[in-house]
Amino acid sequence: MAIAARCPAADRLRDAVITEIKCPECGRSIEMFSIFPVSQCECGFTAYNDSQNCVKWCRYAKECVGEELYAKMTAKQKGAP
Repeated sequence: MAIAARCPAADRLRDAVITEIKCPECGRSIEMFSIFPVSQCECGFTAYNDSQNCVKWCRYAKECVGEELYAKMTAKQKGAP
């Protein structure tokens, strides 16, 4: 899997990394898990995970993150456009 070894985002997507972002609606912190496409704030605001964009366009994404995680990341999420 030489392709995945070169991908700078692969580790972030395969192993959950937690970051905090500030909710633009209420200012609270939202925990954003790198393996989930969306997170909800306590106020109800839905924050979308930008780190997963490569899964949408990279032709090696399924090979890179694995079939199971690829299926989860590309599944239509409730409330997602």
